[in-house]
Order: sequence, then structure tokens, then C-alpha cells
Amino acid sequence: MAIQSNLKNMTVVLTGVCLVCSALLGGAYVLTKGPIEKAAQAKTEKSLSAVLPGFDTVEEMNNVSVDGTDYHCYKALQGGSVVGYAIESGTIGFGGPLTLMVGVTPDGVVYNTSVLSHSETPGLGAKCTSDAKFMAQWKGFDPSAKILSVKKDGGDVDAITASTITSRAYSRAVQAAVNVFRTLNDEGGQDNE
Repeated sequence: MAIQSNLKNMTVVLTGVCLVCSALLGGAYVLTKGPIEKAAQAKTEKSLSAVLPGFDTVEEMNNVSVDGTDYHCYKALQGGSVVGYAIESGTIGFGGPLTLMVGVTPDGVVYNTSVLSHSETPGLGAKCTSDAKFMAQWKGFDPSAKILSVKKDGGDVDAITASTITSRAYSRAVQAAVNVFRTLNDEGGQDNE
């Protein structure tokens, strides 16, 4: 005799399916949580090495709030002296969020930048991670002597060909990091503890 389809049977079956799926998702989360955290930590360490001058220790700072946005910051030390700050900064590009790690030396010069994540168009805006000319202009960029916007907008930044929106977003993210550095500098480089 076939089971008769009614509301009670459908509810029991749907509840069972939901419980099994929830258990599978929970198990997958438990199995992947550790490796995902390790990969994120390795990515952060690699970007810190890329955007800061030589250092022997890095101190993670409290989040710094500038214009209502919280920024994650790191202070790099060499022999007890501050050699730079690394600031995670983000904005919205053409394809969505664009997140950078920006290194700033104690004199306010951008030491280097590194893209942490982006969703820009492959072959166009995604060149923000591979276009050597675009990336090279950020090394040693002095925001006190140059304007942090693309040349099309009257600044000193050469945009990626056919990717002005991404280039503008990149410039905004670097400018936000410089503003965070200035806030830290105004507070004497303290991490607000």
C-alpha cells in the first residue's frame, strides 16, 4: 500500500531533509573552518611583507575609525622602532568590493600596496593585480607631493587602460588608508588601548 500524500507526511519528510542538510553543512563548516583561517592568516602575512619595509615584529592594532568606517591596522617594528603601518582599506570598484593592504612609512609615504580581494572584470579591472606599470606607481607614492586620483580627474595616478573606474576605486582605497595613517599619526601612533 502506497503512502498517502498529505500535509503531515510532507511536513515530516521536509523536516527530515532539512535536518540532514543542516547536519551536512555544519560538518562541512567544522572541517573547513581551520584551513580557511590558516589560508587567510597566510594571505595577511604575505601582504604585510609586500607592503612594509623590513621588520622583525608586527603588532595588530585596534580598529581605527575614520569618517564612520573602521579600518584594520598593523604596526611594523624593527628593533623597537616603528618602520611603517599596514592598513586594510576597501571601496567599491566596477565589479564590487575592492580590498587593499596599504603600507605607509612613518613619514606618510605609501611604501607599497597589495590587493587582498576584488571582483573586477577579468582582463580589464582585474589588471589591478597584474599590470606592472599600474602597480609600480604606488611604490614610494608621496601623497603630500602628488594628488591621489587618476590623471583624467586631475591627479597623478596613471589609470589602467579601459579601467578608469577600477583605477579610481584603487586610488580612493589608498587615500582612505593615508587618511587612517594621518589619524594614527595625530594620535601619536597609539593603538587606542
